[in-house]
Amino acid sequence: MNHTACPNYFSAVRPNRREVLRAGSLGLFGLSLRGLLKGRSVTAAEAQPAADPTFGRAKSCILLFMWGGPAQQETWDLKPDAPAEIRGEFKPIATRVPGIHISEYFPQLAQRTDKLAIVRSMTHGNVDHTTATSFLLTGQPPPPDGKLRSDWPHIGAVLARLGRGQGPLPPFVSMRPKLENEVPRFVEQSHGQFAGWLGQTYDPLTIDADPSRAGYHVGDFELPPEISVGRFEERRRLLSDINAPLRRRLERDDALGVIDSQYRKAFELLDSTTGGDAFDLEREAPELRDRYGRNPHGQSVLQARRLVERGVPLVTVFWPNDGQKNVSVYWDTHNRNFVDLRERLMPPADQAFSALLDDLSARNLLDETLVIWTGEFGRTPRVGQRNSDAGAGRDGRDHWPGCFTTVLAGGGVRGGQVYGASDRYAAYPALDPVPPADLVATVYHALGVDPHGLLHDQQGRPLTICPGTPVRRLLS
Repeated sequence: MNHTACPNYFSAVRPNRREVLRAGSLGLFGLSLRGLLKGRSVTAAEAQPAADPTFGRAKSCILLFMWGGPAQQETWDLKPDAPAEIRGEFKPIATRVPGIHISEYFPQLAQRTDKLAIVRSMTHGNVDHTTATSFLLTGQPPPPDGKLRSDWPHIGAVLARLGRGQGPLPPFVSMRPKLENEVPRFVEQSHGQFAGWLGQTYDPLTIDADPSRAGYHVGDFELPPEISVGRFEERRRLLSDINAPLRRRLERDDALGVIDSQYRKAFELLDSTTGGDAFDLEREAPELRDRYGRNPHGQSVLQARRLVERGVPLVTVFWPNDGQKNVSVYWDTHNRNFVDLRERLMPPADQAFSALLDDLSARNLLDETLVIWTGEFGRTPRVGQRNSDAGAGRDGRDHWPGCFTTVLAGGGVRGGQVYGASDRYAAYPALDPVPPADLVATVYHALGVDPHGLLHDQQGRPLTICPGTPVRRLLS
């Protein structure tokens, strides 16, 4: 299935965060003071004139990543007049916006297309799941050496580097619910999901716990049972006393600065109702949890809303490792394309996305929260067509990056529109092609970041954040 193997990566560079709190190991998220000051200076230097009304309309972003590659012909870009082997089994339905039709298995989203900008002309040339993700998460191709640490940084890592965020919560969170089954965790190998050459300091807080399970919690933010509140306060005072004579040295040393910052943020989270409360889904009304869907994806999306509501600039929600091993996993429907889309994939996606739009609107947050729904590519025009090493069964579609669909909402996006168009087989863009770099540049623009601004890597080399051009017609 063209998956890049990095079996020892996570055990090597991502130590258990509970161990960090107990034993002082490195591995928590956080900005060093030096990095924070650098970030603020970069932000000021790259700010664009306030005269551009589309710049910086969004304060935060929720990226709903349908890992595996949704079939554009069955979701957002149906071709009812194409031959049967192209159009497939699903039918288009009318939506709230006259002239816009989407899949019959997105009935709730069909009533919310006035909030959506549907980009039907996304295109790139990479057919590999774990490397194609880099294009959508960073706007850049994967690194030649194939190492995740050489990646271009995720949008969230750049926001963290620029000093975005407020309070004790991390500026960048990644939801990757791990289900207890035999489906491989390919998402762990995906390029573009971390900070890459910016360094571990700006990695996301990665949550692999399943928020739909009873007793869900993010253990890093809970006091170990053997440590009382009194002992916790003593440890914090002791750490402060130890750090005082080292403060100047920490300012000169990024590695030590990371340790100091991560300890400080860990203590802030443990001692903060804002931090701990953000991960307590039991505080939500049961009816609202039902509305999102009592499943791993739905509850992950709800968790994302709770985080941006509390000031987290960016949350990525990856589709969980569901499906059936060696048959159809994630949105990677080489087999059972129509069955799995109809029964396993589209109903919870429809429910969670529509619930998020309604919830953000009710809280007056949609105008300042950019929501993106995408996968790393689409599926082959013809059912059963082979386009990768994995191929496709008679009832499946193979990988296809030539043309696919991404959907945006909120955060300054002009809803009720379709941007671009695919050809009659949904194989290639026929109008206004959008490479991922332009999509990512649009996201940066909406979030108030000049995509052509410079960041310095750990060797001090200046690098352009994103080479793309914002698609202005997507914005209000």
